[in-house]
Amino acid sequence: MQLSQTAFRPIKNKPAGADTINHELLVQAGFVRQLMAGVYNYLPLGLKVLRKIENIIREEMNAIEGQEIFMPALHPAQNWKTTGGWDSIDVLFKIKSRTDKDYALGQSHEEVVTPLAQEFIRSYKDLPLALYQIQWKYRDELRAKSGILRGREFLMKDMYSFHADQEDFAKFYEIVKQAYLKIFKRLGLVAKVTEASGGSFSKKISYEFMVLTDAGEDDILYCENCDFCVNTEIAQVKAGESCPHCQKSKLAIGKASEAGNVFDLGTKYTKDFNLKFTTATGEQKHPIMGCYGIGLTRAMGIMVEKHHDERGIIWPETVAPFAVHLIDLEQKKQANKIYQELIKNKIEVLWDDREISAGQKFADADLIGCPVRLVISTRTGDKIEYKERNKKESALLDLEQIVAKLK
Repeated sequence: MQLSQTAFRPIKNKPAGADTINHELLVQAGFVRQLMAGVYNYLPLGLKVLRKIENIIREEMNAIEGQEIFMPALHPAQNWKTTGGWDSIDVLFKIKSRTDKDYALGQSHEEVVTPLAQEFIRSYKDLPLALYQIQWKYRDELRAKSGILRGREFLMKDMYSFHADQEDFAKFYEIVKQAYLKIFKRLGLVAKVTEASGGSFSKKISYEFMVLTDAGEDDILYCENCDFCVNTEIAQVKAGESCPHCQKSKLAIGKASEAGNVFDLGTKYTKDFNLKFTTATGEQKHPIMGCYGIGLTRAMGIMVEKHHDERGIIWPETVAPFAVHLIDLEQKKQANKIYQELIKNKIEVLWDDREISAGQKFADADLIGCPVRLVISTRTGDKIEYKERNKKESALLDLEQIVAKLK
């Protein structure tokens, strides 16, 4: 992509009302634009990042035999009345049509996936079953804040599993847990598996995948020696006390942002919709359900909160909009040759071919945050200056060396 041809370019001024780093930098760097509180336009650069997050999640969900579907965002009110959610969930957007019928915008999809699964689940031989989607969600948040960390409209991966018994659910939960940890690692995030209450979804204990960040909305207690981690809202221990699991370290407290979650839904929804299966002995039972979420737009915001410096964003290689940010300083012919060669080698490249100062080009490259910056100038001769965004050192390399390094 040539930066001179893009509709949205970096801007100098910080957005008014930005209360978090992710809001500030994503707007300035040209990834998003805010339409209203909690609702954003995702521009070409931002959409490229979202699609890469999406593909990582899809690969890992397919690897554990999740089956991808796509469910409507517009739901009939009756499904929500069947589960009691119509009157009990305060963040549910409700819509009345011209025909005087009531609808809901999906803030979650248990009310849709359960009757859908009813068509396929008849016997124990049909279990376990795991269905997932990547879909926009809508929640009537009173205080949409923290940039794209807490929105009224957000992109989410939600998966729903159905099991013959609690033991099978517990087995699958461990599989999903490992897949989630792998996803977050690929996204350049370290997530702590944190005990929390089930909230409006479940009365049971749920698990949240929390990433430590000053922009987080939750306080967690965690052990630096082992995997123990708990949300302070349900904690039976305090900061400074010995870890109840390993007894080797004192518990630390920190702010964290939820990047994913797992809920044990029990038979709540399968009973509501009278979904039953026939056991091996001929009995009729309600399957156990699990719900597994990852916020894609939220994860994007968390990555910016975790990976930035005073100059801008530092994207992990796996999700960066481009692998390379190419800058030419009055060397258009040579830069075009390099640009075409990188494309030929299937290396994603953003070429800043604008007629602006070198200082502005360097500042914008740091702001956008691609992993590698290449500079062509009279000073570099027939070489190319190669610099990684997260390092201070640079090197002069030839094109073949750079292609080999990037591939």
